[in-house]
This record gives sequence, C-alpha cells and structure tokens, in this order.
Amino acid sequence: MKLGFVGADHEVTGSCHYLEACGKQILIDCGMEQGKDIYVNQDIPIPINQIDYVLLTHAHIDHSGRLPLLYKNGFKGSIISTFATSDLCSIMLRDSAHIQEFEAEWRNRKARRAGSEEYVPLYTTEDALGAISLFHPCDYEQTIELSEGINIRFRDVGHLLGSASIEIWITENGISRKLVFSGDIGNINQPLIKDPQTTSSADYVIMESTYGDRLHKAPPDYAVELANVINRTLRRGGNLVIPAFAVGRTQEMLYFIREIKERKLVEFDFPVYVDSPLAIEATSIFNKNFQSCFDEEAMALIQSGISPIRFPNLHLAISSDESKAINFDSTPKVIISASGMCEAGRIKHHLKHNLWRPECAVLFVGYQAYGTLGRALTEGAEYVKLFGETIEVKAELAQLDGVSGHADKNGLLHWVEAFSPKPQMVFVVHGEDETCDHFAECLTDEHQIPACAPFSGALFDLATGEWIKEGLKIPVAAEKPAAKRKSDIYARLIEAGKRLMQVIYHNEGGANKDLAKFISQINSLCDKWDR
Repeated sequence: MKLGFVGADHEVTGSCHYLEACGKQILIDCGMEQGKDIYVNQDIPIPINQIDYVLLTHAHIDHSGRLPLLYKNGFKGSIISTFATSDLCSIMLRDSAHIQEFEAEWRNRKARRAGSEEYVPLYTTEDALGAISLFHPCDYEQTIELSEGINIRFRDVGHLLGSASIEIWITENGISRKLVFSGDIGNINQPLIKDPQTTSSADYVIMESTYGDRLHKAPPDYAVELANVINRTLRRGGNLVIPAFAVGRTQEMLYFIREIKERKLVEFDFPVYVDSPLAIEATSIFNKNFQSCFDEEAMALIQSGISPIRFPNLHLAISSDESKAINFDSTPKVIISASGMCEAGRIKHHLKHNLWRPECAVLFVGYQAYGTLGRALTEGAEYVKLFGETIEVKAELAQLDGVSGHADKNGLLHWVEAFSPKPQMVFVVHGEDETCDHFAECLTDEHQIPACAPFSGALFDLATGEWIKEGLKIPVAAEKPAAKRKSDIYARLIEAGKRLMQVIYHNEGGANKDLAKFISQINSLCDKWDR
C-alpha cells in the first residue's frame, strides 16, 4: 500500500501520482509539463505495461496530456473519468497530438536543411486515438469497485466541466485506508459550472495549492470589467485579443460577452471571433453535458430558452483560411483564441499581428505558468519572439482580476477544513516551489492539520504512515542555471538592440557614404546570426 509522487510536486504542471495497492498499479492523472520545461517530464516509476488503471481528475493537458504517451509505450489498462472529462479528452488529446506532429514537421524542415537528426514527436494522432479508446466514463457520486479491496468515487470539484476530486477506499491485509485526491479545486461563483463539493472524511489527502499563498480580489461585476476593456480598445480602433484556454475559459468569456450584449454595456454591436477549433468542439460538449454540470443560473437561462454562450455577431473560425482572414479584416473586434498561456496554437499568430499596435489590447484571463510567453508578457516584456520574428510590445496589456478556475487560499482552506476528523496527513502538491511550502506550513501551524510538501520521487507507505523514500529537491538558486544564464544574455542582447536603434536615429541625415557602410555592416551581422 504505497503512494508515489511523480509530477507537479513543487511545480504547477505535469500532475501525476502513483498508487500501489491490492496487487494493482494505479496512476492518478498523467499530465504534461507546460511552460519552459515542456516535454521534460518525470519518469513513471514502474513499467508502463504493468499499469492497470489511470484515474483522471479532469481533462486539462497538465493532468491528461501524457495519456497517449502511455498508450504508445504499452499501456492497455483502463482510464476512469467522468463522462464530461472523457468527452473533453476525446478532442483535447487529439489536438495535443496534432501539435506534437506539427512541431515535429516544423523542426524537421530545419533539421534537414542543417543536416541534423530528425525530431520524433512525443506521440501521434494514432496514439491519442488509442488512449481515447481506453476511457471508461462514470457518473459523479457513483461508487465503483475497481478491484477486490479498492473502491472509488468521483465528486464534482467545480474547476472545469467534468472535473472531480477522487475518493479511494483501500483494504489490504486487514488494513483499511481512505485517500482523497483533490484534483484542481474550483473557484466559487464561476459561470456555467457548479461550485466545488467538499468531502467529509479521509486518512490521507493529496491536495493542490496553485493559489495557496494568495487571495483573489473580491469578485467584481465581470461583465462590466470586460466591457470597460472592450470599449476603450474598440474606441481606439484596435482589436482586443484574449488568450483563453479552449476548454473552460473560452466558454466563460462567451458567457460574459452574451451578458454584455444583453445589458448593452458596449455602445455598439461588435464582432467576436472564436478562433480555435478545439474551443468550438469543447463548446458543443458543454452544451451536451449541461444537465450534470451546469449551475442553477445557467440552467435557468436554458429553461427560459436562452443559450448561455451564444449571441449575435459571434463568428467561429475553424479552417486556417478563416483564421488568417481575421487579421486582414480592419473592423475592430474581439478575438478569443487558444492557448491560454500563449505557448501554442493560433493565439501566437494573433499576438504577432496585434502586439505591436498601440491601439490594440491583450487581455489575460487566467493563470500564466512560469516560463510561458503569457507569463513574460504579464511581467512586462518589451519584446517577444514569435515565429522567429522579434515583436515590440506596444499593445495595452490588461488582466481580468479574479477570473480563475482555481480556488484561492481561502477556498482551499474551506475545502480541506471540511474533513472531520482531520486527515492523518495532507500532501500539498501542484503549486510553485515556495507556494507549496507556505501552504503546508499554514495548514500545520495555523489550522493544526498535519501537512507536508513532498518532491517528485518521494514514496510513502500508507499502511505504516512512514516515508520509504524522499524526493529530490533542486535548490531554487541552482535550478536550471543554464536557462538563467541564457535569459540574462538575451536581456543584454535586447539592450544592445535598443542601443543600435538609438545610433541609427542619431545618424539620420548623415553622409550617404557613411550610412551605406553602416547598412552593409548591419546586414553582414544579420546574415551571420540569422540562422
């Protein structure tokens, strides 16, 4: 009866935990790293073909994204999730595979020209389809006997359509233990989906801590806040670009914009483009699963004949030609596109076309992980590189405060304090390095709930309550020194580029012969470094 920590330990992405009990090998989530270390994932500690089950808390790629890789490497067991999660994964895993294949094709064009080895995608569409075929969906609150000695149940945790915490009852050699994996705990008062449900009992809790060290601002009138950004952007004659996760956040933005149009909070009718085939498919899945997942407000709209996420002048861009046409239309507009952290997908094209325009705006409406393009922009990057081209950031950058799919510190505390009696231990995971430690200390010192924040590689004996193996901590100061040096050098390069522009402007009106020589020198340097 062992619990292993594989991924999203002292970091926010790549969720994966391992359970060995009653002769079964079980993974809880199998997510992909996202951000600076994308494709750098922790090794699964057992042979893949020996895994019997994967229990999936929800469909986000940082929880589900390595399922096709499991299939590729020999996994033939069962993936258990809610019905909505299964539906969402059927599109999200295929989309993830398409991204892997597209990137491999792009890299290999460069590799062939350079005589380098070809890049192999992490997995293919065929692998994604194989993983999708292994899903066995179930209802919320349905108790399932997974095998002799192991029962499970999924509870709505209000983070995403179909998201769940997972209760696991284990009896082995006369010893019984109950575990609860929180998954990602939802924020309260989100549009469309229900608030998170609590759970009353557990011996051990494995709990996320994404916002474990901060509080969301008091919820504003989101429709008014969003309308303010839309109004000032469209008045300038610019486009409002909203990077949004295709699943969840896109549908929430549509909910708010429908309300804006209904309340006439923007002075004129404006077009809205959803430029993400994945988001469009996901929206149909939201409509399909409304009875089991929508909250009272959304259900009241449906019962009165109103779609919560449809409105006039809404345009869906599916083909690449439709996507490209958006930026050749001069009409001021709202563009919602994925990915939410600006790391992949069509959003990068919209940023390329709009970031350099001062009349435009980019509105961030979700968490931006360390190392992502979205994080760099929210932290004030003056230049970014997109498709090999350096883009100066002149657009207005804004954030819709309080819009989050994750509970804040108070929400996390509310969820964990519902356990009575208190768990023997809360394992704090899925948070940035210091956040995990701070939240574990808060639980222990201020709320008298025993807690710790293990590192990847740790292994715990659930029967004896003792550590078998401790995980590996990489000191923050020494973490990824090469990447830090690279970042510092790049910052110096940007400064050198600014100085070059100053010199160019300073020499305006100079002698033609001198300027021609200067141009030749600059072009020679560009030819040398433009590889």
